[in-house]
Amino acid sequence: MRSFLDSDIMYLKGVGEKRAKLLAEELDLRTFRDLLYYFPFRHIDRSRFYKIREFTGDMPLVQIRGRFISFAVEGEGAKKRLLGLFSDGERLIQTVWFSRVNALKDAYRTGVDYVLFGKPTPYRGDFNMVHPEVSAYNLDNPPRGFEGVYNITEKIRKAGYSPKFIGTLVRNLLTNPGFAGIRETLPPEVVSAFRLMPLQDALRNMHFPENPAMLQKARERMKFEELFYLQLHILRFSRARSRKIQGMVFPRIGDYFNGYYADCIPFELTGAQKRVLREIRADMRTGRQMNRLLQGDVGSGKTMVAFMSMLMACDNGCQGALMAPTEILATQHYETLSEWGRQIGINVRLLTGSTRAKERREIHAGLLDGSIHIIVGTHALIEDAVQFHRLGLVVIDEQHRFGVAQRAKMWGKNSTPPHVLVMTATPIPRTLAMTVYGDLDVSVIDELPPGRKPVETLLRFDENRMEVNRLLGRELAAGRQVYVVYPLITENPKLELKSVESGYERICGIFPQYKVSCVHGRMKPDVKEAQMQRFVSGEARILVATTVIEVGVNVPNASVMLIENAERFGLSQLHQLRGRVGRGSDRSYCILVTKQAIGGDTRKRLNIMTETSDGFLISEADMKLRGPGDMEGTQQSGIAFALNVANLATDGQILNYARRAALQILNAHPELVETPGDDGDRSEGELHISQQSVDTLRNELRYRFMKTVDWSQIS
Repeated sequence: MRSFLDSDIMYLKGVGEKRAKLLAEELDLRTFRDLLYYFPFRHIDRSRFYKIREFTGDMPLVQIRGRFISFAVEGEGAKKRLLGLFSDGERLIQTVWFSRVNALKDAYRTGVDYVLFGKPTPYRGDFNMVHPEVSAYNLDNPPRGFEGVYNITEKIRKAGYSPKFIGTLVRNLLTNPGFAGIRETLPPEVVSAFRLMPLQDALRNMHFPENPAMLQKARERMKFEELFYLQLHILRFSRARSRKIQGMVFPRIGDYFNGYYADCIPFELTGAQKRVLREIRADMRTGRQMNRLLQGDVGSGKTMVAFMSMLMACDNGCQGALMAPTEILATQHYETLSEWGRQIGINVRLLTGSTRAKERREIHAGLLDGSIHIIVGTHALIEDAVQFHRLGLVVIDEQHRFGVAQRAKMWGKNSTPPHVLVMTATPIPRTLAMTVYGDLDVSVIDELPPGRKPVETLLRFDENRMEVNRLLGRELAAGRQVYVVYPLITENPKLELKSVESGYERICGIFPQYKVSCVHGRMKPDVKEAQMQRFVSGEARILVATTVIEVGVNVPNASVMLIENAERFGLSQLHQLRGRVGRGSDRSYCILVTKQAIGGDTRKRLNIMTETSDGFLISEADMKLRGPGDMEGTQQSGIAFALNVANLATDGQILNYARRAALQILNAHPELVETPGDDGDRSEGELHISQQSVDTLRNELRYRFMKTVDWSQIS
């Protein structure tokens, strides 16, 4: 019955051509289906009438029945207002309107039965209602139960329509005879197995729930459906890619890997590093392209894992490439990898935008003839002139800093696509990783190398400024270096926040004996790189910056990270900044400075930072407090998905159920994957469905994702 859902919204009772244009332009509502799935952002209880004597100071929106006793207009011009005195037969409440005063005064009458709907507000010992909704009371129309409140734009409001207008249109749609013919979007086997509310009942209760329990069941059903199709979409393309795209086979571990591991490795690998290397080794033997995400906190040893993975490629006659987002980070990677590689005869070179023409030509030739084993670089690696003898593994550091199309260019560097290892120091909650990176295999380094000292995190207030300065002075006097991070570049009179520009002057005044570098996003790249290099080299002892230093600066001598207006940063971002210190053998500090008057949630957030250094615990807490849309650096460019009902921060259990159902159906019905084959996760079992259900899934997937670019074959 898709033709009903695909009907133009202009043909719905109460819409018409003019309103249809407004709904399309403002809310992107163009079809019956768009409206049906435009769910309320909250619900209000219209199931009963309250008495004024029942009012308390913290009540939500309520409705009362009674009559206006009198009206009065007070004030003039912008201060003009309409006051009404309303009685429920026992007590009085004052109503106030500040707009449309004359029109409302003429519209309402004393001595007539009305229903008032609004929020009671304590006022001078009594209650009032500001701008209540007023409707005539009709004995034939009892209280209406629970109703949805819909988001509308200012343009729709100015056109004379309220959120109730959307509710009226939805009611017209639900009573349309065509609604009864809407078919299930989920296989009946899934509805039964997971005890889900049928679709028609769920849609009705999402808009006009019979009671709170039915609303909860409807939400669970629609969340499951949304997450199920998202997981099915991600997983089927992941399987199709793994079948279509052949990868290089690395059958042997040879002299490079064994020689380095046995004789040259500067420290004992952690159990987590060994586990991840085994996972990567297993991928490279399958004959399918590896696409693996490697997560690990700053200092957990991701670079060593990447280097040893590239040695596997070298042992099999291939080359490795490591792409970093900045020249500073690429240079630091090069210095590390070239030192390690020199011991076993591995030729490592660096290619960035600053590489001179003569050296660039030498590098191009060395990559083409295979004499360069590993290349480290920035975006310069994706230039057409850069060609390889046999590129076997691409490592991408902090992949959210690269666009999908940029990363895809690395695929064309070899006739057989190279294996791909993506690294991030941004801990990603499991539910978010399953969705954003659902088409990648995920490895986690969840332990730090032995002997690394944890960073001591302190929460201090503006009143503690002298104490903070003394700590900075002590560390600087001991020969160490300091970061100072600000939320703004320049002062903003509307925001009581500190800025880099004023902070730089203040720091220079407090510590005139030390050189200070300054870095922010508005600087030209070469100026910014020069300022960063002064700090990296140790010439500058203090670096004043915005969060541009969040990723990539490795200065073991830095022992203090001071973050001003810490309340303005998310937990994951604070954790990333904290990871810039504690890289040497000295005791290190992260000082969070904020004003004394902060809210309870903010204080709770900052206290989490002082209580744990576990990046994954912090990222989970951050997502619960801020929501998945605000997570720093986790949204993979090019994979666009919108969740209208589900919330990745709170619906992890539903996501697990939805993913399990998707896996079981794909295992039983490989025909849903474009290329035949059988490499499913059999641990989830199989769930057989009818051919009609298979067709339904195909149609629904086509509808939900037909507008998105398919980057599924790009890691």
